[in-house]
Amino acid sequence: MQSILGSSKIDCVSLKRVLLAVLAGCLLFFSFPKFGNGLVAWFALVPLFYALKSSTPAEGFRTGFITGMVANSGILYWISYVAAQYGGLPLYVGVAVLLLLAAYLSIYTGLFAAGVVFFRKDGRDSLLVAPLMWVILEFARSHFFTGFPWENLGYSQYLFASVIQIADITGVYGISFAIVLVNMAIFTILEERRATGRILVGKLLIAFAVVLLIVSYGYFRIADIKDSLTGAPAAEVVLVQGNIDQNSKWNPRYQSETIDIYAGLSLGSLPAQGGLIVWPETAAPFFFGYPSPLQKKVIALAQAAERTLLFGSPHYEQEGALAAYMNSAYLLEPGGAVAGRYDKVHLVPYGEYVPLKRFFPFIGKLVTGIGDFRSGNDFVPLVTGKRRLGVLICYEGIFPEAARAYKKRGTDLLVNITNDAWFGKTSAPYQHLSMTAFRAVETRLYLVRAANTGISAIIGPTGSVNSRTAIFTRTVLKGEVKYIDKKTFYAAYGDAFAYICGITLIAYEIITRRRMRHARRNK
Repeated sequence: MQSILGSSKIDCVSLKRVLLAVLAGCLLFFSFPKFGNGLVAWFALVPLFYALKSSTPAEGFRTGFITGMVANSGILYWISYVAAQYGGLPLYVGVAVLLLLAAYLSIYTGLFAAGVVFFRKDGRDSLLVAPLMWVILEFARSHFFTGFPWENLGYSQYLFASVIQIADITGVYGISFAIVLVNMAIFTILEERRATGRILVGKLLIAFAVVLLIVSYGYFRIADIKDSLTGAPAAEVVLVQGNIDQNSKWNPRYQSETIDIYAGLSLGSLPAQGGLIVWPETAAPFFFGYPSPLQKKVIALAQAAERTLLFGSPHYEQEGALAAYMNSAYLLEPGGAVAGRYDKVHLVPYGEYVPLKRFFPFIGKLVTGIGDFRSGNDFVPLVTGKRRLGVLICYEGIFPEAARAYKKRGTDLLVNITNDAWFGKTSAPYQHLSMTAFRAVETRLYLVRAANTGISAIIGPTGSVNSRTAIFTRTVLKGEVKYIDKKTFYAAYGDAFAYICGITLIAYEIITRRRMRHARRNK
C-alpha cells in the first residue's frame, strides 16, 4: 500500500512538472507576434522555474525540453505551412520538419533548465547564473550549424523603444539577459515569501535596478538620436509592395505583367529627386543580368522615373557544364545603367540550399522544389551618388553580423528586400519584422523594408516602425529617411556582451568551487 501511495505521489509530481513546463512554453509563445505581447516575456519562465524545484539535472533537461517544444512549435508553426504549400511536401512531412527543428532548438532550453538545477546546488546564486546561461545558450543557438536566431527572447520587446536601445551595446542578448533575470527574481521572491514569509528586498532591488538602468539608457539614447536627426540630410523613399501571388510569379506568361504592376505603382508615386525606389526580393522574376525584353522593360522604367531603383532578381553564372545560381539585388541609376549587384551571402538552409547534402542525400530529394543557390562573397554596399546602401535579402535581416559588416563599410542606409509570400497569413511576417527592427538600433541607421506581400516598413534609428503596410495588399509606402553617422559599441565590437557572460559564468564557477574546497578543508 505504501509503495502504491509513493508511486502515486511521484506521478502527481511528474504531472505537475509537465503542466508547469507546458504553461511556460505557452507563455513564451504568447510573448511574440502576432498572437502575443512582449510584456508576457517578463514572467513567462516563472512556471518553468517552479517545475524545476526538487529536480535532478536530468529531470530538469526533460522539463526544459518540454517547454522548448511547446514554445518553438508555436512560434514556428508556419514552417509546416511553407513546406506543404510551397515545398511540395505532404502536410504530415511538413509537420515532421517542424517538430524536428523544434526538437533541435529545444535542446538549448533543456540545457538551460538542467543548468539551473545543477548550478543551484551548494549555494550558487540563480539570479546571476540563470541569465548568464540563457545568453550563452542563445548565442550558441544563433551561431551553430549556420545559426538560427529566429525570435531570440529579447526580440519580444521590439515594440518597447525605451527597452531595446541597449541593443546598440549588447545586441539582443542584453535584453534577453534582463528578461531572464527578472523572471528568476520573481520566482525567487515568491518562493522565499511562501517558504518564510519574508521578501528578498535585495534581489528585488537588483532586478529593478537593471530594468531601470536599461530604460533610463533608452530614454537618453532616444533623445540623443532625435537630436542627431534634426537637420540631418534626408531623402524620400518609395517601397513598392506588388503583392504578386507566389504560385504565378515564376510563370513566364505572368512575368511581363508583374513588371508592369511594379512599373505602374512606381511611376504613380515617385519620390522626390534624389530619392530611391525599392522593389522586393525577386520582384523581377527572371535573370535580369542577361539581355531580354523583360530586362529592357525594367531599364526603361528607371529611365522614365529618373530615379534610382533597387530591386531583387536571380542571377546565374556558368561554371563549366553547370550553372551557379544566386539570389541577387541590382541597383540601377536614373539613366538605367547598372550601378552594382549584391549576391545574398547568408542563404536559408533547406530553402535556398541543402546543408550536408553529401551526407544526407534523401533530404535533398525532399526539398528539390525549393532551390539550391550559391552564396555571395561578402556584404558589400551598393553605391549611388554619395550614398552607400547595405542590402539585406530576406533572411539576412535577422542576422546582426550582416548589418554590422555594412556599418563598418560606411553604409548610410540599410535596405531589407524580402518575399514573405511564402509565409502566407501566418505569424511569420510579423516575427520577421520584429527582428529586422533591431538592425536599425544596433547600427543607428534608418532601415527600409520592401516585402512582396508585406510587411513593408520604414524603421528609424531607434528601432521604431515609423510607417508600415498591411499584408497581402498591393500598395506603395512613401516616406523620408535621414542619414546620420552614429558610432555604436555593438557595431564596433559585436557580441562582446555574450562573451563576457561566458567568461563571467566560468569565473563564478571557479570561485565557487574554490570556496567549497576551502570550506571543506576548514571543517
